[in-house]
Amino acid sequence: MKWTKFTITTTTAAVDLISCMLDELGFGGIEIEDNVPLSEADTKGMFIDILPELPPDDGTAKVSFYLEDDADPEDAASRVQAGLDELADFCDLGERKVTVSQTEDKDWINNWKQYFKPFTVDDILIKPTWEEIPAEHADKLLIQIDPGTAFGTGKHETTQLCIRQLRKYVDARSRVLDVGTGSGILGITALKLGAAIAFGTDLDENAITAVGENVAANGIASELFPAVCGNIIDDEAVQRAAGLDCYDIVVANILAPVIILLQAEIPRHLKSGGVFISSGIINTKEAEVRAAIEANPELAIIETTYQGDWVSITARRR
Repeated sequence: MKWTKFTITTTTAAVDLISCMLDELGFGGIEIEDNVPLSEADTKGMFIDILPELPPDDGTAKVSFYLEDDADPEDAASRVQAGLDELADFCDLGERKVTVSQTEDKDWINNWKQYFKPFTVDDILIKPTWEEIPAEHADKLLIQIDPGTAFGTGKHETTQLCIRQLRKYVDARSRVLDVGTGSGILGITALKLGAAIAFGTDLDENAITAVGENVAANGIASELFPAVCGNIIDDEAVQRAAGLDCYDIVVANILAPVIILLQAEIPRHLKSGGVFISSGIINTKEAEVRAAIEANPELAIIETTYQGDWVSITARRR
């Protein structure tokens, strides 16, 4: 689908006023671009893979909104200019230049790819499928990922915490359940580390598609990593598909409130002595997650690891 994009070049001081004006005019989906550095408070708890590197803040900003292809751009431009005229009496709008361009859905979907570059987690090289292998990392274990619209490039601290825990516990006999699999990066990592089989679940149908594509990109047979869409916490069909008492490792990189709910279900799927690797836990939520797991008579915490503000808790089924 094509869209008409309006972009107003202004000042950072005027962003809030212009955004409110656009909202009052009925233009939703407002996008703001500036170079204001994110504070520690801003980034704490952000569960995203990639943050772009920004140039120095020069006080300018861009505020954009989108019109569907059948909307009247001339009418929109006229109303926006009138709104800017009114705001100019109260705030420095800077250049207040309005530009109009055409864009498509696929542009939004793929723009993030410019920020995803090859990187390493210890002796593992993780790279996007569209990048070449850096010569200096040619000897490392290779994992290729295109997450599409699913979560999981491997850049986020929680994903890396899980990868390091998988490195510790995976062996050639391991059966791995990857809950909230996203791009499939953790299940694929387990298989690359020698696991016998992985099984993935996710709430997003797009994730299931991404898993299949990434499994193929890594030269892994599809039958070694089946994945289903649904909630393993309360969906009996998903629980049955995954199987009971059959996994050596369950890994879940989600969010603390979900881990708290999930810990009650996970022991049903683990073998006795199997391990539950959890992350997606911001440090301010560590105590809550720990308390929930410690209250579960079937689980015993054996290790807690940290990276930045994030936590991974590993427990063993008794």
